[in-house]
Amino acid sequence: MSTADHLLNDQQMNEIPNAEEMIFGIVVSEWNYAITGSMLRACIDTLKAHGAKEKHIHVKHVPGSFELIFGANQFIQQEEVDAVICFGSVVRGGTPHFDYVCQGTTQGIAALNTTGNIPVIFGVLTTDTMEQAEERAGGALGNKGEECALTAIKMVNLVWNF
Repeated sequence: MSTADHLLNDQQMNEIPNAEEMIFGIVVSEWNYAITGSMLRACIDTLKAHGAKEKHIHVKHVPGSFELIFGANQFIQQEEVDAVICFGSVVRGGTPHFDYVCQGTTQGIAALNTTGNIPVIFGVLTTDTMEQAEERAGGALGNKGEECALTAIKMVNLVWNF
């Protein structure tokens, strides 16, 4: 799903909860930072546009996508956050490394979601080419960072109203 294919209409945008009291942890992979940095910037802009305070947005960097799991878990264990957003970008190469990183990262983030009370948002691009990643990080297909910010706000609201 890309943001550009699923743009929210005005009514849906008005239904996004106010994020003024929400606290977000964001873990960003340094690998392919042209991509992950673009998603990070869009995420922060979107969180702020929906009321999040800058002091309630905490960002940590990790070397690669696989390390997002540990970084997210550290936010959950050591910080008072309402949601954690993970940004990574894995581009297919000529070895099976892509498959292992994608599978491990997906399973690790899924495990954090199923074993904890803090939503962990999956913002990891797994693409065949760098061009595909660029299209999803501010190009023709929107920006996954914006989508993840909205998802985080909605998930915190779900937890608060469960």
